Amino acid sequence: MSRPIPETNYLPRHLRGAVETALSDTPVVCLLGPRQCGKSTLSRHCEPGRHYVSLDDAAYLELALADPQGFIHELPERVAIDEVQRVPELSLAIKRSVDANRKPGRFLLTGSANLLQLPRLSDSLAGRMECLYLHPLTESEVRRSPGKFLEEFLCGNLKPKIKESGTPRPSELPRLLVAGGYPESIQRDPQRADRWRRSYIKSVVERDIGDIAQIRDAGDVTRLLTFLEGRNAQLLNHSAISQALGHSRATVDRYLCLLERLFLIRFLPAWHSNRSKRLVKTPKLHFVDSGLAATLGDLEASQWNEERPRFGHLLESYILQQLIAMADCMPRPPRFYHYRDRDQTEVDIVIEAGRKIWGVEIKAAASVKREDSKGLCKLAEVAGDCFQGGIVFYEGESILPLNSERSILAIPVSKLWEL
Repeated sequence: MSRPIPETNYLPRHLRGAVETALSDTPVVCLLGPRQCGKSTLSRHCEPGRHYVSLDDAAYLELALADPQGFIHELPERVAIDEVQRVPELSLAIKRSVDANRKPGRFLLTGSANLLQLPRLSDSLAGRMECLYLHPLTESEVRRSPGKFLEEFLCGNLKPKIKESGTPRPSELPRLLVAGGYPESIQRDPQRADRWRRSYIKSVVERDIGDIAQIRDAGDVTRLLTFLEGRNAQLLNHSAISQALGHSRATVDRYLCLLERLFLIRFLPAWHSNRSKRLVKTPKLHFVDSGLAATLGDLEASQWNEERPRFGHLLESYILQQLIAMADCMPRPPRFYHYRDRDQTEVDIVIEAGRKIWGVEIKAAASVKREDSKGLCKLAEVAGDCFQGGIVFYEGESILPLNSERSILAIPVSKLWEL
């Protein structure tokens, strides 16, 4: 089954409702996410008549840098300011403007760096700003489906459903993983998409990092990214990275922090419970977009069988990204972790909401066995009454019961966008 071609250039985003709700009661709303993931397009669709200013425009950028207070003073009451991280000094001017007029929805900001990690911006607007996160397109957005899988799972609404056996379909996962979720990437043929992603990485490293930090050699960051691709969906090992790149731990940590701020990578923290002292507490490293990771690793969809372990790691990051994007559209997003103990028992994703715990395992295989739920059963044992259930993603077509006592199901990956 081929990926559907969008009927128009604009694909509705599931986050739109959350943005519009925030604008109705908050003076400053900031839409954060990777460059080119669709923030500007979403901000224009949320309120078409809103005045729009981009700090990628050299003229506006120069004015904002020269006189932040005067720049804000001359703008209309309701304005969208794109790429606000390029002029952190605007935060104080926005604060003063909001303190003088606290009407909701006055400022809609977008940023390609995580402003909550930039003290000058986050501290100045504390109590006046709500931040929302827009991700690269999920597959449910591409296919214009509701994107409610995570909610259905957490509410316990997924039930076994065995489909009649038929002719196996060719896997579409290799193509989806290599394409990723950037709007510009998914609308191109594979070769052109790969070229776009390489240009994107170069642009972010050479330009955007300069907006938030002073880096002597952008080539160091590119080499780090390429090295990290080979460690995607694995425990973070600072010593191995430092040794491979010939940099100190402090320098590597600084580079990793920058890549996280720019939404290129994420760190999935380890889940731990006071009931167990034998848990590994090292975070896992994941690329935010599977397409960028595939490009860095020179992976093509045709290599699915020969490079199955690498695609397995890519699939883990892909599913994590789909779930986090769904969570960020929820009124109270759950938190995400991984589980690993010193006996090497692990669970790819742990989801926590209040005291409730769920587990997710991911298999790049067309079949699943009861023993594939071993890690989930261990998590259930450690979490006790807090454990609500688990799923094992696989490439089949039926929802299968793996452990009824623990409420563990095997679920096709395609249900992420088909439900």
